[in-house]
Amino acid sequence: MNGCMISLLVAFGLAVPAADPPAAAPVGVPPIKIVALNRKEPVLYDKDIEPIFVNKCAFCHSGNIKEGKLDMATHETLMKGGKKGPSIIPGKADESILYKLSAKVMRPAMPPKSEDPLTPEELALIKLWIDQGAKAPSAARIRPKIVLTPPPSSVHPVRALAFSPDKGTLAIARGNQVLLHDAASAVFLRAFTDPTLKTADGKPVVAAHIGLVESMAISPDGRYLATGSFQELILWDFRTGRIVRKVAPFTDRVVALAFSPDGKLLVAAGGAPTEDGEVRLLEVATGKPLFDLKSPHSDTVFGVAFSADGKMLATCGADKFVKTWEIPSGKALKSFEGHTHHVLDVSWKADGKTLASAGADGVIKIWNFEAGEQARTLAGHTKQVSRVAFVGTTPNIATCSGDLTVRVWNADNGGAQRTLTGFPDYLHALAVTADGTLLAAAGEDGAVRIYVGTAAQPTKVIPVPQ
Repeated sequence: MNGCMISLLVAFGLAVPAADPPAAAPVGVPPIKIVALNRKEPVLYDKDIEPIFVNKCAFCHSGNIKEGKLDMATHETLMKGGKKGPSIIPGKADESILYKLSAKVMRPAMPPKSEDPLTPEELALIKLWIDQGAKAPSAARIRPKIVLTPPPSSVHPVRALAFSPDKGTLAIARGNQVLLHDAASAVFLRAFTDPTLKTADGKPVVAAHIGLVESMAISPDGRYLATGSFQELILWDFRTGRIVRKVAPFTDRVVALAFSPDGKLLVAAGGAPTEDGEVRLLEVATGKPLFDLKSPHSDTVFGVAFSADGKMLATCGADKFVKTWEIPSGKALKSFEGHTHHVLDVSWKADGKTLASAGADGVIKIWNFEAGEQARTLAGHTKQVSRVAFVGTTPNIATCSGDLTVRVWNADNGGAQRTLTGFPDYLHALAVTADGTLLAAAGEDGAVRIYVGTAAQPTKVIPVPQ
């Protein structure tokens, strides 16, 4: 039984400690010293407190895991308390069991020894928030009902690209369309369409989704294609274009998708902007959800990536964090902080020891996973970096940016290897084959450019149909 479970079973009445009463300080665990906060403004749950709980507490107390029957996923569930009643007494931090366990003045300490403790500053914020009444989020999070309409014909950004495993086909997510082209000749092959699509007033829509296609991934065996749009995911038979299943609803846009290396799992991510991130792991064969990470990030999750052995998942989001998780348990592993703006994409090196992340701050961060720290920063793009991908088993990464360029770097030493220019508009999408022989990039203008080998100019351009 892990430390989190023991702590909360005792704290919320599911088990009885064998020796000292709960009021006793944990043996061998010094209390956390409270720091004085020079703060005049009120402590806000959604701005100040929720990010702490997400990073330090959510794994053991949200989603499918609610140890001690304490769910810390939202303010409402937190205030309901656990098995033995309230965990927080508004206005009385010193009498609140959650605060006393977190401060390590009451047994069992929380988080347990195996996890990172709260910092003195974090604990001081929690204490002040409780003493101020443990108020709910500052604004009601009521999401308006959105009626989707197809995008105008003039709106045709390419948000995602993917090469088939055999390198023969390039899948393009353009506007609300999913299109397949021959990767060598650029010849159009077919479009994926949902025959049930209709507008709110009943008019048929010939497209893959009503709204923009935000994300896409092809399974390693080339059997399936997954696409994400507003509040839904569709799994397609890649060979026939037939819909295998739909997965819905999601909270908001599904902006990131990835298959596990063995093709058995599919992760979908997104979330409501400024409110919460969403990460859902599905079994491909059945569509069964294996877990739904509650509040994995405090804002939209923009990128997901499996390690080459399939045992770890990396996520990144608008909260400026890169986070890693154990698969299939969903246990939080390590978090990486260093970007100064949204983190838009993440990729694993084949050895599982290095991560690369792309930021809206215009830089790429290389992270040493084992050490849990930043290895280097790659600077060169002048606007936000929208995609990053390791190239096969090499140390090379490819990136694209709003500065209208694609760059290839060596992540091991930070060296810039090549820069591709001449793109007319913001770049959203990038795909590169495992052997690095084919690279495709596209963005707001809708045209897709394919590069072969080390060519400085595109070998083929797939324009927007007139």
